[in-house]
Amino acid sequence: MKIALIGYGRMGRAIEEIAVQRGHEIVLKVNIDNLEDNTIENIQKADVAIEFSGPESAFENLNRCLEAGVPTVSGSTGWLDRIDLVRQKCTALNGSFLYASNFSIGVNIFFAVNDRLAELMANHPQYEVSIKEIHHTQKLDAPSGTAISLAEQVLAHNQVKKQWKNDRSSGPADLLIESERIDPAPGTHHVKYESSVDTIEIIHTAHNRQGFASGAVLAAEYIAGKKGIFTMKEVLGI
Repeated sequence: MKIALIGYGRMGRAIEEIAVQRGHEIVLKVNIDNLEDNTIENIQKADVAIEFSGPESAFENLNRCLEAGVPTVSGSTGWLDRIDLVRQKCTALNGSFLYASNFSIGVNIFFAVNDRLAELMANHPQYEVSIKEIHHTQKLDAPSGTAISLAEQVLAHNQVKKQWKNDRSSGPADLLIESERIDPAPGTHHVKYESSVDTIEIIHTAHNRQGFASGAVLAAEYIAGKKGIFTMKEVLGI
């Protein structure tokens, strides 16, 4: 399979390593130093595009990949207020798009556990729920996309919390997401339910980027040749 890497930072290089190990070919690598290569014609040389850029460029990059007619996998965060526009464009162009806030197999299992726990805790308002995420200092957005996904799962079940806030001064209707930036830290996420009598907590800690990279390559392998909008649930059969 031929892959275009749109965004070639640490994650892009980790994806490249895994992809080559699995027998794939990288036909395009785009970073800040060669933006002139980020063209529809160059993207069309690939069977799949994997987009890991930044909040300021992700939306434009994804539109370009879809216009190129190339199945596209994205893990960029900080731009999700416009993800519905990308999905609409994908549908209009009969394209293929898979977005995940986190491609790690472990994190996606963690999502399933979080969703079930939130469902179980829905009728126990005496427990105050909060989320904490820790990442390296080079991570530009806060909270992380993974933390937002966890929060949205909680909000879907919780009768008290109405929205998430990345602020310690949040009111009772706000689900607090606390963000810390510490080196070195590929990513840790805590979901905690605390009452006066006990605490329930689930934690996922990434040890390196290999789990994220492997999942992104699996997603690319899954989406190649398909049409539609997908998630990691389909990729992993969760």
